Amino acid sequence: MPPHPLLDRRHFLGQASTGLSAIALVSLLAEQKLLAEVTPLRPTIYPNAPLAPRKPHFAPKAKRVLTIFCSGAVSHLDTFDYKPELVKRDGQPLPGKEKLVTFQGENGNLTKPIWPFKPRGQSGKMVSDLFPKLAELADEMCFIHSMTAKSNTHGPAENQMSTGFTLDGFPSAGAWVSYALGSECRDLPAFVAIPDPRGVPQVGPNNWGSAFLPAVFQGTPFTADKPIPNLNRPKGIGEKEDAATREFLKLLNEEHLKARPGESDLAARIASHELAAKMQIRASEAADLSKESKAIHAEYGTDDKDATKAGFARNCLLARRLLQRDVRFVQLFNGSYAMGEGVGNWDGHKTLKSQYSIHANVFDKPCAALLTDLKRTGLLKDTLVVWVTEFGRMPTFQKGASGRDHNPKGFTVWLAGAGVKRAYSYGATDEFGHQAVEKVATIYDLHATMLHLLGLDHERLSFYHNGIERRLTDVHGHVIKDVLA
Repeated sequence: MPPHPLLDRRHFLGQASTGLSAIALVSLLAEQKLLAEVTPLRPTIYPNAPLAPRKPHFAPKAKRVLTIFCSGAVSHLDTFDYKPELVKRDGQPLPGKEKLVTFQGENGNLTKPIWPFKPRGQSGKMVSDLFPKLAELADEMCFIHSMTAKSNTHGPAENQMSTGFTLDGFPSAGAWVSYALGSECRDLPAFVAIPDPRGVPQVGPNNWGSAFLPAVFQGTPFTADKPIPNLNRPKGIGEKEDAATREFLKLLNEEHLKARPGESDLAARIASHELAAKMQIRASEAADLSKESKAIHAEYGTDDKDATKAGFARNCLLARRLLQRDVRFVQLFNGSYAMGEGVGNWDGHKTLKSQYSIHANVFDKPCAALLTDLKRTGLLKDTLVVWVTEFGRMPTFQKGASGRDHNPKGFTVWLAGAGVKRAYSYGATDEFGHQAVEKVATIYDLHATMLHLLGLDHERLSFYHNGIERRLTDVHGHVIKDVLA
């Protein structure tokens, strides 16, 4: 192997001297106040009401966010990114990359979409038959076809999509939003994560964790079939007794706090317990799907013979009920990790057609019903819906297999609802869908755009941690202005 340029003595010394001079220049510019200054905006958090609603930085388009995360990396080429050239050259090698090696090894030839694409809606947007119900809603969607990720491994890529960083230990987007804005709802969590009925995604709680942000801003995970634990009253205690006990406890807590002014940890703990008491009533009511009509249950498919599909449908209906009650950030997952490669999620390496047929049957109808329901109830006007997956897949089949390998170089996500254009496509991958080539977007850009629609400046929303003003977008990201309505 030839020596790496950085290990060459002359190159090393040259690079080092250039770097030191750059540091000196920045220092001099800072002293003379010639650098553009971005003042951090850290919200004021009251310990006795940490989730109280807070004003955004500027007028928002969206009041709340729903993210729909398909875990396992959905193939953009078999869903939303139509490539006629890929169909034309089916079975041929990828030009210039005949010996292409990716995540799991050597690739075979180009493989056209497994499901045919058709023009949909008034816009004529091409969407595949894999998602027939969602395809009918193509006119509601704003597609970003040039998304890129920093990792081709599920765990780090999931981390980046949910937290902005591939490493563990950083707050999720939902935690940042509840930290910045609090919640309009006083008796439900500001941030709820709804895992798939089959289990949690690969990095699990990282997707909804608060990391170094105060713990009150982390997501509360529960599903329609597995509600928040320990909310029900013990047997033998009636409703009146329970209410009287809570009132007496509130009095004791207030007196205890008066004797210890300035104890922010104590105030926060009391606020946490009071929220838990309120949730005994409201969370149980929010998760009670029996209050919905038979027509709504049929539309979502909550009683489907496929238990997984019925479970996911109930989760979708739960998501709508939470958004309806002004939960600030809802994170809905489709796909779980610990079931084997591609069995319980979208990781279609070996037998993509048979596995995707199962997953699409679970996902398509309930998700389409959720989007339709949000529009019908008027929630879509001030709710931002963001559909994501951690990366895309290759335009080739893996050598000796009938599936596609990981591809972070170009894939599709879509937005809908408050503040984004309808029936719009932004950016593009190359003629085979291999990598983004037009208006290349990053996950930092996606997060910056989400925060912008909530009235937040991603460059100024920060939290001081270990000597660094931390941001969801780190030191990167630009608002994708072309997608804004």
